[in-house]
Amino acid sequence: MSERAPELAFKAAELDAGDQLAPVRGRFVLDDAVYLDGNSLGALPAAVPGRVEDVVRRQWGELRIRSWDESGWWTAPERIGDRIAPLLGAAAGQIVVGDSTSVNVFKALVAAVRMAQEDSGDARDEILVDATTFPTDGYIAASAARLTGRTLRPVTPREVPGALSSRTAAVLLNHVDYRTGRLHDLPSLTAAVREAGAYAVWDLCHSAGALPVGLDAHGVDLAVGCTYKYLNGGPGSPAYLYVRHGLQERFDSPLPGWNSHAEPFGMRPSYEAAPGAVRGRVGTPDILSMLALEAALDVWDGVTIEAVRAKSLALTDFFLQCVAAQVPEERVESLTPLAHAERGSQVALRCADAGDVMERLVERGVVGDFRHPDVLRFGFTPLYVGFGDVERAARVLGEVLAR
Repeated sequence: MSERAPELAFKAAELDAGDQLAPVRGRFVLDDAVYLDGNSLGALPAAVPGRVEDVVRRQWGELRIRSWDESGWWTAPERIGDRIAPLLGAAAGQIVVGDSTSVNVFKALVAAVRMAQEDSGDARDEILVDATTFPTDGYIAASAARLTGRTLRPVTPREVPGALSSRTAAVLLNHVDYRTGRLHDLPSLTAAVREAGAYAVWDLCHSAGALPVGLDAHGVDLAVGCTYKYLNGGPGSPAYLYVRHGLQERFDSPLPGWNSHAEPFGMRPSYEAAPGAVRGRVGTPDILSMLALEAALDVWDGVTIEAVRAKSLALTDFFLQCVAAQVPEERVESLTPLAHAERGSQVALRCADAGDVMERLVERGVVGDFRHPDVLRFGFTPLYVGFGDVERAARVLGEVLAR
């Protein structure tokens, strides 16, 4: 134990005592572990098991097919999208929930290229993709480029303004880097893409539910994201697709399905897209996981995303302070920016033997995760992580590395 451990523990207790979000922790199912992996899978909201049991036993077991109408199954994708919208700074009617993030990336990116083609013909023959992106986004961007006859050009987010040209059709970017926790400048990058006459597609997986996004305020065209990280929707919970109001009538999904048809029960041989965000639907909604997500979103009652962001920054600041005080300096290097404007809600530490270190941390009740080859990732979900958790995690990390 470091000499500063008592001082830091006292500071943590002070911060916890003044934490306005501390009561929200009681809305989750937690144990004695310090859970800092909410950037991979959020903790279980306490209301979910009972709600899922009702869906299975009563809605499915008793009402059966009637639940599509009587229990609101049919409208769930838009209804739950409207629950998520305030957390992303979006007005109602622009988000539809369903499918995976990967599928929604494909829908959004191909639709963006098609709109660019409407605008400029084949002159816009290039797609820019975040070179540091989560691999799947890159795979899908490459497939979308092949499908639409475009050239794919990987660039870092900082290189985007200089890479934009009259050839650019669409740009696929991550709001927060999944490895380092770096927060990219969504407002200025979106403005640059729109100024160039292209369409911006944002992946919000590591920012939704952790920090303000401001989709409407910043004129974002299209956005996608998962719901099982900071939104705590459960493993494999459905993702979402945002299409801003001004583009909805032009949104041409590459995956038209009966659920997005203007007359879904007309069973017509030709496709006619429904109006609004419903165009983002494809097939039958995954009702069990979708309604589990809806129950999970109850934890946000009375909570603002601004309060969450303020606590997120305080948690990550305190963690970095505790790490600096209790971890041997030569053993770790922070990859996460110190500047608040460039930081998401995780801290990534480079450590030579990161995989083994994380195993030892988990054995001692501190759960983060490891990214190949040498990154320890710690995700801070302000709804249930406290400052005492932060102090304990850094202290245990210091003890593991000191050995």
